Amino acid sequence: MNLRERIEWVFRMGLLIFILAAAAFLSAVTAMRFAIQGREVSMPNLVGKSSADALAILQGRGLQLKVVDRVYTDLPINAVARQSPPEGERMKVGQNAHVVLSLGAQNVTTPSLMGESLRVARIQLLQAGLQLGEVTTVATATSTMSDTILQQTPAPGIKAASPRVDLLVAQGDTAAAYVMPWLVGMSLADADRLITSSGLKLPRTTFAAAPEWPKGAVTQQTPEPGTKITTASEIEIVAAE
Repeated sequence: MNLRERIEWVFRMGLLIFILAAAAFLSAVTAMRFAIQGREVSMPNLVGKSSADALAILQGRGLQLKVVDRVYTDLPINAVARQSPPEGERMKVGQNAHVVLSLGAQNVTTPSLMGESLRVARIQLLQAGLQLGEVTTVATATSTMSDTILQQTPAPGIKAASPRVDLLVAQGDTAAAYVMPWLVGMSLADADRLITSSGLKLPRTTFAAAPEWPKGAVTQQTPEPGTKITTASEIEIVAAE
């Protein structure tokens, strides 16, 4: 075999190897695509079906049922009112289908809760067969309004789609916040003066033997320096005997 024939032979073998490798790669990609598609199913239509029937349908396709909410509708109690994802969407086996179940027809009128305390509102909602929803607090100028309901959603007298009632509650004035100063190493008199000048409580002081510190120097403090505190916070220091 001369040089030219040898080169042609090497070229043909290289081309053959390339063709075989390309065929193997395409085969692997096709097999992978079939495997991925094989682990996917189509989301069925669950709206109007009972929760038990919906669960059986989903489990038959390898999916799970997750109840995310309950609302009042014209559908029977525990029937699926809404679903996510919608019918026909592709899902992977083992995924959750999120559904909203019906509570049946709404026959309850939302009571008026404005001006009541949060505790009274909880009781009234429970008596009406409703639930406490999201509670949002807002600071007010006077502490006499603290824990008083300022607003509710839905409004009184409304037959809402959901059993939950959201409330806006007055919080009253919040105590001013301070940063605990560094007291260790100060004399007891200087520490007391710094704390009282900041409007904080006079610290509770105990004495302990500390030969390495001057007499009357602060050796320990609680809370730690940099801690957020208020005028109601208890401050404790230990001073050297």
